[in-house]
Amino acid sequence: MRKRLAAILVSSGAAAAVALGTTAALASSINATWTVSPGGSVSASGSGQVKDATTTTVAKCTSITMAGTLKSGSGLSGTGIGSITSASFSGCTVGTIGVSVAVHGLPWVLNAKKFNSTTNTAIGNVTGIDLVASTTGCTATLDGTAAGADNGIVGIKYNNGTGKIKLTSGSGANLHSWGVVGCFGLINNGDVQKASGTLTVTPKQKITSP
Repeated sequence: MRKRLAAILVSSGAAAAVALGTTAALASSINATWTVSPGGSVSASGSGQVKDATTTTVAKCTSITMAGTLKSGSGLSGTGIGSITSASFSGCTVGTIGVSVAVHGLPWVLNAKKFNSTTNTAIGNVTGIDLVASTTGCTATLDGTAAGADNGIVGIKYNNGTGKIKLTSGSGANLHSWGVVGCFGLINNGDVQKASGTLTVTPKQKITSP
């Protein structure tokens, strides 16, 4: 009986050690440092859209341009690894209706979260987003928790091979429509808005971890 109890205790201790080791490995992955080259001033351009998860209404912009800075070097924290200081959205439509978009909340913050070495992709998000869209008979804000909160988040995936950023609804994305006035039921207050799109980064960057 004593031998059996000892075996159970040893086994439990080994399992606990494995669990602690696994937890430590995960923590290390989450808090990993980053390397960015060349960093400095960057710009990105492309197109994107948001889709209302409730009504399925899609708002598209054929031309999105952004500019900002990335930190450079190694041993960098993923939090605040870069910032977006200017952004513009044009060629925006809902169906066939033209929409103007005003940008608020700048500078937006770039955060790196995880690195997928298999796909050579850095995964993270952009925080601080606040966009106000308007057209005849409709005004709405794209933000996080409320209109004017300046805390909207969109997920991003940057591929080192292609130099392109994909917009996603992952990595803590929280975009919702707020302050909706009119809009004919196409969107509503509190509706989740899922972002997608692709932008090309200039100059091409290499963002890796560790």
